[in-house]
Amino acid sequence: MASKLESIGLTSLDDLFKTGEERQAEQGERVQIVPADKVFPYARQPYSIDRPTPDLVRLMDSIERNGIAEPMIVRPREGDTYEIIAGHRRDYCAKAVGLETRPVIVREYTDEQADILVVDYNINREDLLPSEKARAYKLKLDAMKRQGERSDLTFSQVGKKLNSYEEMAEQANESRMQIHRYVCLTKLIPPLLAKVDDGTLKFVPASDFISHLSEKEQTYLAFIMERDEAAPSLDQAKRMKQISEQGKLTEEVMDAIMREDKPLERKVTIRDDRLKRFFPKNYTPQQIEDVIMKLLEGWYRRRQQEQAR
Repeated sequence: MASKLESIGLTSLDDLFKTGEERQAEQGERVQIVPADKVFPYARQPYSIDRPTPDLVRLMDSIERNGIAEPMIVRPREGDTYEIIAGHRRDYCAKAVGLETRPVIVREYTDEQADILVVDYNINREDLLPSEKARAYKLKLDAMKRQGERSDLTFSQVGKKLNSYEEMAEQANESRMQIHRYVCLTKLIPPLLAKVDDGTLKFVPASDFISHLSEKEQTYLAFIMERDEAAPSLDQAKRMKQISEQGKLTEEVMDAIMREDKPLERKVTIRDDRLKRFFPKNYTPQQIEDVIMKLLEGWYRRRQQEQAR
């Protein structure tokens, strides 16, 4: 009977009452303080680190006052230096306020594991641009494909092996089609991708159709958009793709398509000085828009009820 109990491997009382730090130390993990010049960004990191956002400003202010509260996750590289897996913005803010050291936890990761984790640590941020999501999903998808082709990888840190859009969509809480569209954006030339980020070029026309044009065709389209201050509609983008597949999308044809009359868009702009007295200073444009839309929906329902009387 005793031998059977021993084989079960029951947790001892000492193990039950160990702290998280003690367990971490036993697993070979501990927070280390290393010089800032020994920590480097991840080479394939897909996100914008220094884009000014309210969240980045708050993070920088917190680090200036209190230091880096949460250790960065890094992996070792040659020359007794480290590569950041999680904590790029913390590192950027610390550098901006002049901190000379970084608290880190060192872990061993393969390239595939590192690619996936670098994406996953920030993919749910609300302030990501379409171009950032596009690069992130492409990086993760490529890593999953490589990981699925290799039998020597154990992926205990990041879950089961992944090799499909479906499994990636389940992890990212996005539809398979949406992830596919983001990945297609990576085929856009930089000027057009920048126009998707700023909203000049709409997401669906860009991903479903414009991304399939050749680099030369995209370059001329970017020129037309700058020259005419115009963007292709969904129908125009679709027709350009179809004609491109036939090898007939010349500059003259693209000019003709882009010069077609399009339905006028109703655009309303409300000046900031008229809005600011209604909202807290820390509200983002998206939060302001959400509040306005909720109020308009309530107003619309009341009108419908009054007209039904």
